[in-house]
Amino acid sequence: MTNVEHLVDQIIAGAQDKKAHHITVVDLTDITDTICKYFVICTGNSPSQVQAVAQSIGEFARDKAGWRPTAVDGMRNAEWVAMDYSDVIVHVMLPDARDFYNIEHLWADAKLTEIADLD
Repeated sequence: MTNVEHLVDQIIAGAQDKKAHHITVVDLTDITDTICKYFVICTGNSPSQVQAVAQSIGEFARDKAGWRPTAVDGMRNAEWVAMDYSDVIVHVMLPDARDFYNIEHLWADAKLTEIADLD
């Protein structure tokens, strides 16, 4: 397992720790000229849950994988929080924003992995 794959695992664990749902990993490693290797996209039911999920992801990534994001945006209104780990970009979104932007389907050639909800 590479460092980046370990980071993805910890991002998933951090999201699951705060009951994020509909977690999807978009694997871009076989596609050339992409901005990162993976997207991890998940949904929170309220702005406070979106914030909690993003904070938990940050803690898991830092404490268990040794990674810190180069940028985090969207924490104030918490409708869509984006976390940039260079090789991995995380999107924590409210359901309406996720449905509207449909990020995972912008990359038709990417491998999508759906992570089962814990509840």
